[in-house]
Amino acid sequence: MEVVNALGRRKRAIARIFVSEGTGKITINKRDLVEYFPSSIVQYVVKQPLETLGVSDKYDIKVNLNGGGFTGQSQALRLAIARALVKINPEDKAALRKEGFVTRDPRSVERKKPGQPKARKRFQFSKR
Repeated sequence: MEVVNALGRRKRAIARIFVSEGTGKITINKRDLVEYFPSSIVQYVVKQPLETLGVSDKYDIKVNLNGGGFTGQSQALRLAIARALVKINPEDKAALRKEGFVTRDPRSVERKKPGQPKARKRFQFSKR
């Protein structure tokens, strides 16, 4: 199998991944998954597409992650892994779509407007 690459985005996070045959090792920015994401919940989110298809120990994944926080990064990585798995085997798309891993979450932070403290919050109105 040749190296398959894919891209995943969420909020401000961008995950570029390279999937190849291997033993299930996930390397993020030249660090191990457990070292990069110490939280077990975030590790679970990253591995969800692999666990759904039962191929968690079949592929090695190298990841370049930048931008965003750990939640956005983990969800961007999950989307990238799902897209790569679909590239490898298109029949898996239905199972991944059923779980919601193929859909890109379009929500992002709304920009701050001038004359306001935040995006929608207004300064306190004073009548007198």
